[in-house]
Amino acid sequence: MAKEVEFKNRDRFIELGLTIAAIRKMQGMSQEQLAAKAHISRSHLSSIEAPNIIRPFSLEVLYNIADALQINAGDLLNTTFLSTQK
Repeated sequence: MAKEVEFKNRDRFIELGLTIAAIRKMQGMSQEQLAAKAHISRSHLSSIEAPNIIRPFSLEVLYNIADALQINAGDLLNTTFLSTQK
């Protein structure tokens, strides 16, 4: 049974997925490479990174992705470092 994402968290999941994708690309890693290092399928990673799909995922997956990117999980959640200041 898929858990519905609350509307107020929708943009947070999108931003997190975009952050993961941006860092992965900056590191020159393919989705296949990151997925293998994070012990998830490429399709799961693709759905996390896709801005048109809201895909909630576990803390374990978040930690695995962070470890594979060699970044703190908290830094993935604090996406302001990728945003331009207004």
